[in-house]
Amino acid sequence: MKAGIHPENYRVVAFKDMSNEEVYLTKSTADTNETIDVDGTEYPLVKLEISRTSHPFYTGKSKLVDTAGRIDKFKNKYAKFKK
Repeated sequence: MKAGIHPENYRVVAFKDMSNEEVYLTKSTADTNETIDVDGTEYPLVKLEISRTSHPFYTGKSKLVDTAGRIDKFKNKYAKFKK
């Protein structure tokens, strides 16, 4: 392994899935300004739209996640071609 190329600032970070409010802790170097209290301890918070707890591949359930309004934008754009 090459010396000096790996980050040294690993710390415990809370990742929160915004679609189902699931929070899990893991070590990371991700930068964030937000924090969250988990079991009486404050951790840096990284918000996720999809994680292992909500992704259809892992859950086996098909779920439509449209956070950016892409479906509505598509429907509005092609509504003129509708018969």
